[in-house]
Amino acid sequence: MTEYDLPGPAKVCAATGRPLNPGDRYYAVLTDGDDGFVRADYAADAWAGPPPGHRAYWAGTVRPADKPRRPAIDDDALVACFDRLGAADDPDGRSFRYVAALLLMRRKRFRFEDAVRDDAGNDVLLVRDVRGGAVHRVIDPRLTDDRAAAVQVELFRVLGWE
Repeated sequence: MTEYDLPGPAKVCAATGRPLNPGDRYYAVLTDGDDGFVRADYAADAWAGPPPGHRAYWAGTVRPADKPRRPAIDDDALVACFDRLGAADDPDGRSFRYVAALLLMRRKRFRFEDAVRDDAGNDVLLVRDVRGGAVHRVIDPRLTDDRAAAVQVELFRVLGWE
């Protein structure tokens, strides 16, 4: 995979010179420069479309300076955590594994296959790892929405993604 060093937002409109403030809509354009890509940001009301020869453009909203970015999630680390919890028989371990499986499905690393009931009366999700094809059984711990959110926060903290 090729990696590019992309410039960050200028937070100043390239057409008007006016500052772009948190909450403002903008358009960003990448063009070729002598040392790589050149980025220019435009206020939405000053946008006239991408210039000729542009490489890419997109729309966005200026983020507040004090609003932290969402953590980058490492799918492989999340799968490793999920695998380590495979033998967990305690409620916290089952909760962590279930929430990890949901996150991996949301990220399209796991695919939902089926939901079954085991001999002990537990609801069980069957999920397939799209990379290796392995099918995993995940016991549904029947978490409330609040508990699932708390487990996700704790899982992110444990993995260093807070």
